[in-house]
Amino acid sequence: MNGTSIIFIGLAILAIVIFIFTIKIVPQRSAYIVERFGKYRATLLAGFHIIIPFVDRISYKHILKEQVMDVAAQTCITKDNISVEVDGVLYLQIMDAQKASYGIDNYRFAATQLAQTTMRSIIGKMELDKTFEEREAMNSIIVDAVDRASDPWGVKVTRYEVKNITPPQSIKDAMEKQMRAEREKRANIANSEGDMQARINRAEGEKQELIARSEGEKMRRINEAEGSAAEIEAVAMATAKGIREIATAINAPGGQDAVNLRVAEQYIGQFGNLAKQNNTMIIPSNMADISSIVATATQVIKKSKES
Repeated sequence: MNGTSIIFIGLAILAIVIFIFTIKIVPQRSAYIVERFGKYRATLLAGFHIIIPFVDRISYKHILKEQVMDVAAQTCITKDNISVEVDGVLYLQIMDAQKASYGIDNYRFAATQLAQTTMRSIIGKMELDKTFEEREAMNSIIVDAVDRASDPWGVKVTRYEVKNITPPQSIKDAMEKQMRAEREKRANIANSEGDMQARINRAEGEKQELIARSEGEKMRRINEAEGSAAEIEAVAMATAKGIREIATAINAPGGQDAVNLRVAEQYIGQFGNLAKQNNTMIIPSNMADISSIVATATQVIKKSKES
């Protein structure tokens, strides 16, 4: 191999190296910062790019996709002087690669530290019970604070989520006892309300039963009264009818003789009963004269008829 061939090969290798350093392919959702002699020159976005080798160089490479960062657990003091450990997750996205490169040394570390300090400040203004209830409010405050601070860095904070709020074990035990007492209280209240409702239902049932019984008794008495009235009316009507029949029979031919005979029979029958029931018996002076007794009775009937 002569000197010409060696030179040719060297030039070819040099050309390949220059070509490799000249061509830059930027992946999708990425941005490269190009510096020329240590000064910012351009931002290369996704695609094929050509730079001047040994003059231009890629100083920073950024991912433009949304990034997720864990915010380490830290100890915070609540308003009621209780220590709790709080950690979270921070979501951010680079909006301006140039600012992210030159606006701050390490935007990820800075955003994490700012989220932690903001969280300590928020927790210090809340009591322990409120920290579990106000997560959404805490997330919103942290996002607003970090986003304002990171605007000069070309970074947009999209959201923050509190993962865990861990109180000390003694506080956990106290909270568990409190919750158990609260559950027992609710159970006792529910039982008492159920018993009260059952008593009300029983009393209402007894009331309705008494009302139904009184209504039944009322109807029974009304029915008995109506039955008695109907019975009295029927008896009266029958008696009146009988009297009318007797009056008709008396006025008929031979009716007077029949009456005399009936009165005599009843008179004799009643004296016979007196003889059976009593040892002492009062006998009228005209007992032997039955005809006069019958005449007297007949005269009474006649007067009653005329009146």
